[in-house]
Amino acid sequence: MEEKVWFKNWFNSPYYHLLYANRDDAEAAAFITTLVDYFKPNPNSKMLDVGCGRGRHSRQLASYGYDVTGIDVAPENIKYANQFATPQLHFEIHDMRQLYTARSMDYVFNFFTSFGYFNSKHEHARALHMMATALKKDGILVLDYVNSEVAIQQLVTKEQKQIRQINFTIERWHDNTHLYKRIDVEDPKKGIALTHTEKVARFSKEILSALLLQQGLTIKSVWGDYQLNSFDAGQSPRMIFYAQREN
Repeated sequence: MEEKVWFKNWFNSPYYHLLYANRDDAEAAAFITTLVDYFKPNPNSKMLDVGCGRGRHSRQLASYGYDVTGIDVAPENIKYANQFATPQLHFEIHDMRQLYTARSMDYVFNFFTSFGYFNSKHEHARALHMMATALKKDGILVLDYVNSEVAIQQLVTKEQKQIRQINFTIERWHDNTHLYKRIDVEDPKKGIALTHTEKVARFSKEILSALLLQQGLTIKSVWGDYQLNSFDAGQSPRMIFYAQREN
């Protein structure tokens, strides 16, 4: 059962946010600034942030005046994000495998590997179908995914961290289809010991390209980092697709 819903349980956990607190607003702001400078969106643009987490990218997009909606499967993420809601910034609980809206968004974003968690190719295709369906004609999708080949080259197989007197033991490994990360959490004050295993599909550029093309999208560029340099399979840390719905 845990394998099927690991992302719902783990992303909803306070320990997840404690462990990944270094994913700060400055990092999100820099990437959003780069994207805004590149695309120069119309001031009236409507944007959807899929798998928005606590909304760090959504908030940055809204700061430019765009109408932004962030969706995430974890209720605690949306509860946290909603403290920043404004008439131009909205957050909703939503599973990306289910259709959300049709032909209403100028931009759809999926940041920081907020995709690839599911057990089947069909589920991944459904998520991409939701993103493609949300776009207006000429709408743009930006899908930001890990380059698994470089992640494996740089893999730290085991490490331990202590954050606010909570102990984290992290183990990483891979097989032909997925990257895995097992996190053991020990919270002595609360007498809590638990384990979560993250599982992310190893998509190549060719496979992800094919999945996007199946949704009727045209791939315009594939970037390899947050500075929008060209993708290099052997060196780029990220695999960022810029795709467009042309009908």
